[in-house]
Order: sequence, then structure tokens, then C-alpha cells
Amino acid sequence: MRLFTLAFSMVMALALTGCSSKDKKGGCTTPAEDDAKMVKYIADNGINATKHASGLYYQIIDPGTGATPTASSTVKANYNGKFTDNKSFDANVASFPLNRVIKGWQIGIPLIKQGGKIKLIIPPYLGYECDDYNGIPGNSVLVFDVELLEVR
Repeated sequence: MRLFTLAFSMVMALALTGCSSKDKKGGCTTPAEDDAKMVKYIADNGINATKHASGLYYQIIDPGTGATPTASSTVKANYNGKFTDNKSFDANVASFPLNRVIKGWQIGIPLIKQGGKIKLIIPPYLGYECDDYNGIPGNSVLVFDVELLEVR
């Protein structure tokens, strides 16, 4: 009985703490921590950004005049992705279904039309969350400068 009680206590402790692989890496940042990091980046870089209800920040550089993308659109974009230290991690011209990219893009790209340009400042929970991904450390705030070249 004593062994059962000990085992049950350990299982309950693990369940209550939500132990996962993410916790072993230090856990996820909170939305408040993410927001503070984004606000500091915006202030430090003199960006005139708007906060979206989702928690991402954006600055429309040029609203564009063409088609407005939807979740089911395939878009072609010229983009530069960087971290809040302004170190670039990706720059490319690529086409992709909008519903197959990070949530921050799914929310932010439809804020402009074809031909438009936008800066997206994306919290980790709308990016790659706590997980490392292709050289992007977990819990990273992502900054994208995007030119929307085509909407299909």
C-alpha cells in the first residue's frame, strides 16, 4: 500500500506540474513577457506599430491595391525574417498556401492587399512557440518585413 501511495503521489505531482519536453528546456514564455519584449523592440526601433487583438503587432507600410488574401489563398511574398536583435534568419521570395504557415502570418498578411508591405512583430505563441525550429530558438519573437507580391 505504501508503494502505491508513493507512486500515486509521484504521478499526481507530474500531472499537476504539466511536465513535458518544453518544461525541460525552461518552459514557454508568458504572453506578458512576450508583449514586454515586443514593446521594447518597437520603442527601441522607432516603429509606429498597432497591436492586433491576437497579440501580434504590425505596421502597414503600404496597404496595397490588389486582391486581399484569405486563409485559403496562396500568396507569393518577398520577405525578411529577423529576431529582435535585428539578426536575420531568413530572406526569400516564396509562394505558399497561407493556411500552411505560422499563425502570425495567417493573421497579419490579410491586413494588406496584393502589392502591399507590412512589418509583423509576432509573439512566440503565434510563431514556433517554445520549440526550436530550423535554427530559430524556442520562445523567439519574430519580426518580418513582407511585400505581398501575388494573391491567388
